Amino acid sequence: MSYGARLAETMSRRLGRECVYTPSARLALYLALRRWCAPGARVLMSPVNDDVILFVVLAAGLRPVQAPVSVWDGNIDPAAIPESTWRNVDAVLTTNLYGIPDRVVELRRRCDELGIPLFEDAAHAIGTRVDGQPIGTFGKAAAFSLSKHAASTAGGFLAVENAGARRELETLRDELLAPRRLRDDLTATLRPLARSTVRTLHLVRPVWRTLQRLGLLERDAYRMPLHRPRLSARGLEPPSLDAYEPWVRVDLHGFRSRHGALVRAQLELRMAALDTNLTKRSAGVAHLSETPWASPVLRDRMPVGDAPLPLFRAPLLVRDRDTLITRLIRHGVVTGYVYDPPLDDYAGPEFVEPSPSPEAARWFASHVLPGDPLLAQKLTKALTSEQTTPALPTPTPAPTQS
Repeated sequence: MSYGARLAETMSRRLGRECVYTPSARLALYLALRRWCAPGARVLMSPVNDDVILFVVLAAGLRPVQAPVSVWDGNIDPAAIPESTWRNVDAVLTTNLYGIPDRVVELRRRCDELGIPLFEDAAHAIGTRVDGQPIGTFGKAAAFSLSKHAASTAGGFLAVENAGARRELETLRDELLAPRRLRDDLTATLRPLARSTVRTLHLVRPVWRTLQRLGLLERDAYRMPLHRPRLSARGLEPPSLDAYEPWVRVDLHGFRSRHGALVRAQLELRMAALDTNLTKRSAGVAHLSETPWASPVLRDRMPVGDAPLPLFRAPLLVRDRDTLITRLIRHGVVTGYVYDPPLDDYAGPEFVEPSPSPEAARWFASHVLPGDPLLAQKLTKALTSEQTTPALPTPTPAPTQS
């Protein structure tokens, strides 16, 4: 039996696709890019994304091409992409930011017309569906994370179309796995328990402040330091995960560790509770969608009679976002998953091809407050207490439909 086969089988039953278990979503995405993209290929992606994903693309020897996005959700806006860009990309990578689906039907159609692969980053979207079809089943391959909805600090999947691809990717995965270390196993097992205890005992604010003072947080800002000269040197080398590991491992040093039976057993328990988690998130999204700060997509993606999407985070649009994030800590609310500035502003043209229309990404990245649906009541109370002002772009564009 292959490494993580039981977990992979569980995910396969959920998706209806062949799945490869990986220690993390970032390793899963790297496997897909290496398998289907030749070095030097150009990958269209949203600039409102985790910087780790940028470095995964670079590690695979690829050129990130930044796409225009919707001002309401930060996902790729296919209608705004110039034909000249479409003609010069070799693959498309979705984001499904915070669990809100990319416009996958249109993206899949364009990719099929061009004969290029569509890859889905489904790390935030394990419970998201489009017209009844799960996100992760539209593209050539899809990367999932268990550190999001399942609240773990390890575990991911790569979903693929057939068993032949799965076996090939399992071989490549095994070549890239780092040897098992007891420290990594203990970290992956105990950190979720510690995080749960902190929230239960209402210790979020003091613990967060202590971590800041001790220098135990790897990011001083929303983006990690670029280390431009060192990154430039890596670009002269052959594609290699090892070369880019200082960037790819940030916030998850065991992203390629071969975790043992203890970690995998914990992940099985968390996957068994996944549907309960998704139900709670759906209820939280319903609450947040009725607040004055909700992005219109929260209401647009809630057809009459259907349950709200079980989002990982709900995009709220607020003024003075950065000041507000600091003030929310006093209410016991720590905000993460802010991707500001957009990747083309962060990395520059040496490492990415800038978006031809960057304004929407800049506005969204600087105004979005990713709200945890599991804390919907607490967050709403805090925002009301802070007299938070909603933000709307000027002029206000019409939301792009899927």
